[in-house]
Amino acid sequence: MTSLSLAQSYLRKATDRLDVLDLLVRKRAWSDVVREAQEVVELALKGILRQAGVEPPKWHDVGALLSEHAARLPEAASAHVERLAEASRWLRAERELAFYGDEDLTPS
Repeated sequence: MTSLSLAQSYLRKATDRLDVLDLLVRKRAWSDVVREAQEVVELALKGILRQAGVEPPKWHDVGALLSEHAARLPEAASAHVERLAEASRWLRAERELAFYGDEDLTPS
């Protein structure tokens, strides 16, 4: 599988998961909404990185890598790299709470 076809696969998977988000919102399954939203963003950003020839890491937050390689990204992404990196960081942190909960937060 080429880097381009893998990038396209990531973007297709991100798009498919957007459909799942609609159902989870209707069901008011908020912790699952956060977890799936994080997956959508992670897959989309890793697809963008792969398309730019950057091998994405095997962790959830790729914001720093986006910033580091901003010049290699397509214009549509590089113009918003700071916002994309911020969203990646925020969703990664929220994903952990949505997945594991906390003393005052039950992930349901």
